[in-house]
Amino acid sequence: MNLDLSGKRAMVCGSTQGIGKAVAMELAGMGASITLVARNEEKLNAVLSELPANSGQQHDYVSADFSDPSNLKNKVETYVKENNAINILVNNTGGPAGGPIANAGTDEFLSAFNNHLICNHILVQATKEGMINSGYGRIINIISTSVKIPLTGLGVSNTIRGAVANWSKTMANELGAHGITVNNVLPGATNTVRLKSIIETKVSKTGKSYDELLKGMEGQVPLNRIAEPEEVANAVAFLASPAASYINGINVPVDGGRTGSL
Repeated sequence: MNLDLSGKRAMVCGSTQGIGKAVAMELAGMGASITLVARNEEKLNAVLSELPANSGQQHDYVSADFSDPSNLKNKVETYVKENNAINILVNNTGGPAGGPIANAGTDEFLSAFNNHLICNHILVQATKEGMINSGYGRIINIISTSVKIPLTGLGVSNTIRGAVANWSKTMANELGAHGITVNNVLPGATNTVRLKSIIETKVSKTGKSYDELLKGMEGQVPLNRIAEPEEVANAVAFLASPAASYINGINVPVDGGRTGSL
């Protein structure tokens, strides 16, 4: 099975922590040159220094803020013009704040729509020609299991994630003719800063302890534990590899079996 990414360049978003960082590390370990994308330049430099690099690999970064799509567009388009083609794009950014959908303000939906779908679209438009011309293209979107079953208390996230999933499927249908695959990875509860934030919010609202709430989450998973970021990264890495050349337009849950649907 060919998992070699030597000679390929991967742009990985949200790559200074959590799943994004784990993906960048894994793809670098498979031979890809990595372009990190995040807003905090100090953290970008720190991750850059950690990436494994063998002969021929050259890692770099783009500092951009996903809350400002025009800023992202300008910076990524400039990067693409001045550098070699991006072969692998991993769309990943922090999820919207939790809360019931009935209480959500319209500005919350607009902000999340920009951060996720609009920024994803900007990145695909900036990189797809390079994928076509290079003869290798993989677009992988980190979304959520909520595209299969909405998650309680994550109203805005459920809505926007669903929009991204349908955008992704449509893009897969259109770009498939060029040999570009577009797939979604759907993490379940994963040991990240976001999960800790969600639990801490529930602590303040329920009065239950952090450990009690975490144990309750683990109990909902057939494997009886939450995921580590590296386990999600493994699924992303496979979809990015030559071995996944005929996998296109699908949702891949990485949730230990928690999602109650096929």
